[in-house]
Amino acid sequence: MARDPQAIPTGKARRATKTTAALAPSTVRFFGTLATNVARSPESAQQILERRHEEIADHALEVLGTLRGGAMKLGQLASFVDVDILPPEYRAIYQRKLAELRDAAPPMSWKKVRRVLEAEWEEPVESLFEAFEPEAAAAASIGQVHRAVLPGGRRVAVKVQYPEVADALASDVEVAAIGVHLARALAPGLDPRAVMHELRERILEELDYELEAQHQRAFARAYRDHPFAFVPAVHTALCRRRVLVSDWVEGRRFEEILALPQAERDRVGEIIDRFFFGSMYRCSRFNTDPHPGNYLLAEDGRMAFLDFGSTKVVDPAWLAAGDRTMAALIDGDAARFRDEVGHLGYLHRPDHIDADLLLAQAQATGEWFLHDEVRTIDSDYVGRVSARLLDLSPQIVRQARAMKVPPEEVWFRRLQVGVFAVLGHLRATANWHRIMRQYIFEEEPSTELGRLDWAFWADRLPSRP
Repeated sequence: MARDPQAIPTGKARRATKTTAALAPSTVRFFGTLATNVARSPESAQQILERRHEEIADHALEVLGTLRGGAMKLGQLASFVDVDILPPEYRAIYQRKLAELRDAAPPMSWKKVRRVLEAEWEEPVESLFEAFEPEAAAAASIGQVHRAVLPGGRRVAVKVQYPEVADALASDVEVAAIGVHLARALAPGLDPRAVMHELRERILEELDYELEAQHQRAFARAYRDHPFAFVPAVHTALCRRRVLVSDWVEGRRFEEILALPQAERDRVGEIIDRFFFGSMYRCSRFNTDPHPGNYLLAEDGRMAFLDFGSTKVVDPAWLAAGDRTMAALIDGDAARFRDEVGHLGYLHRPDHIDADLLLAQAQATGEWFLHDEVRTIDSDYVGRVSARLLDLSPQIVRQARAMKVPPEEVWFRRLQVGVFAVLGHLRATANWHRIMRQYIFEEEPSTELGRLDWAFWADRLPSRP
């Protein structure tokens, strides 16, 4: 029987091999070609190297795009997160190429889409909609979106899950487990089983669109009539495990936002920062996936937030412990900071922790929100901060071996890194410290957006003790 060319590869070995091929191309060919050409013509070395980076990025785009699932999510993340692994002059090549993965994937045929829809709804598509566009309007890592019109004229977005993606994601989670086990070389205190349980829970939750609909309803309810952020309403009666229906939203995508004047990009950056971090305090949950394909800038100036497949419900005790940790960090109290970090579950061998070094590391990587000053976050700054995270000096390695990563912190760290990277692309400028203090310490807002947000929530939330 001939294999469906649109089917998603699901075998663990096959997907692992393809992912490795995409992200780790032949270093022999790469450096061999470069060395040969440098010997012949030093002047052409830069052109040769740039062309080779272009080829690698094209190959990664092709391979990851056909995999979809978790491997494609990796490509989406790589398209906007600045890291210092590559020289700055070559980062743009990978970002430009892999950015295509944010909003595009090989679409399912209408025949496949209809099969999924009618299996979930148990009735013909035509009986439920006034109109339904068979061509995909957008694509994501585990599904694609179609425009449709409900009886009565309401326009909706219908997200349909790729049929084989459940098996594909399961394979990717198992492949990820290999990386978690290898990470013990740097952090022996890391518990692979605990971390993989958390990864598996969050990643596989994305397969359940009914669960995503519950999260989206909670956000939509909380942000209804908010002055600068909104979440489209969910049509619960039409949602199923593999189908999610919500109001259609028009707006500018991230690439268009990047072309706006700087003042408007600063405003967008502040909204993104406030939504992703502020929701922990306003909604008792947060969306862990801040990649730029998940929001649009509407014509009325509000930001529409769209994808809630990866959402973490906040434990109030965890949030309070994090606030105490942040207070110790801001105060520069090394002993108290070490103790609070221990309460969060980070310390594997507390007696082997250098409190001053621990504080210095946290201050270096968090300086963008720790200092009471206006700061512009650009890609170079993101790269410098990322380099500090990759510091493998003996002193840092010894410290790392005495620490562990609590499973509940995995997704918060993902959120922090993701938002920081997005702000870097926007070159956003603000006093991020003052914005942070409004939520953690309930201080008076320092910006116009902050005052609007403060007024909106004033009568909706009880005062914190």
